[in-house]
Amino acid sequence: MPTPTLICGSLAYDIIMVFNDQFKNHILPEQIHILNVSFLVPDMRREYGGCAGNIAYNLNLLGGNPLIMATVGDDFSPYASRLEKLGLSQQYIRHVPDSFTGQAFITTDMDSNQITAFHPGAMNFSEQNHVSDAKGATLGIVSPDGRAGMLQHAQEFHAAGIPFVFDPGQGMPMFSGDELLNFVKQADYVTVNDYEAKLLQDKTGKNINELCKLTRAFIITLGAEGSLIYADGKEVRIPTPKAEKLLDPTGCGDAYRAGLLHGIQEGWDWDTTGRLASLLGSLKIASLGGQNHKPTRDEISNLFKKSFDYSISL
Repeated sequence: MPTPTLICGSLAYDIIMVFNDQFKNHILPEQIHILNVSFLVPDMRREYGGCAGNIAYNLNLLGGNPLIMATVGDDFSPYASRLEKLGLSQQYIRHVPDSFTGQAFITTDMDSNQITAFHPGAMNFSEQNHVSDAKGATLGIVSPDGRAGMLQHAQEFHAAGIPFVFDPGQGMPMFSGDELLNFVKQADYVTVNDYEAKLLQDKTGKNINELCKLTRAFIITLGAEGSLIYADGKEVRIPTPKAEKLLDPTGCGDAYRAGLLHGIQEGWDWDTTGRLASLLGSLKIASLGGQNHKPTRDEISNLFKKSFDYSISL
């Protein structure tokens, strides 16, 4: 059994609805102060998501041993059944009575504009979980979750001497500049997208060069342009393999992070680690939702060889 990796973050349902028109045709700019609109959404689907769920799903595809640490509500039963079928441990998933599992309600129009409402539910109690509960974990990640839980889990990883990735994602606005700077100092690795990198610099008052000196590796994803990894005083440029099709970016960042965790856990160099992470992102974007792509390890290895002209063993 591979060494456990502790995935701290959210488990959530994504309820995705499609409005077969354009929002702009039904919203009067001059009446925005008394907005009262209703959209008929004949197409709807529910996806299993949340950052911890998505990361663990992808790490499991790679043959890793992810341990999910999250808080969930009374409506978690369908997700629990899915995790059981996938063989993913639920040992550190805590049920919070009289709450809902986190869920996003996303309405998309024909121009790909989105109106999203997110209910955190049980995520607000994520501090009830403790890193020390997960025995044997040698690597972890703090991904978007409840504010108190993210602060606590980062501190607990750091105090226990367990290396971890700080992945603020959409949770970044919850924290002050000083808090974000402390996260970076505590973490061994930091991963953000290009927008989040700019926001992190603005909020902390530190430029990229200064932030990179505070951690072992600082990773910036750039979508179709690939990613940058700053480590060991060098900048490593990672290309993105061409995706089979561009269907849905939901969960691509989480897939990338699973690749990072796998490469770090295996002790790979950053060129290979980044390329695996990038490949997982391109595989994910070709399917709807964050957890519906199903490549085997052999297929991932073959695609890696095809994309980068050398082999890895999964």
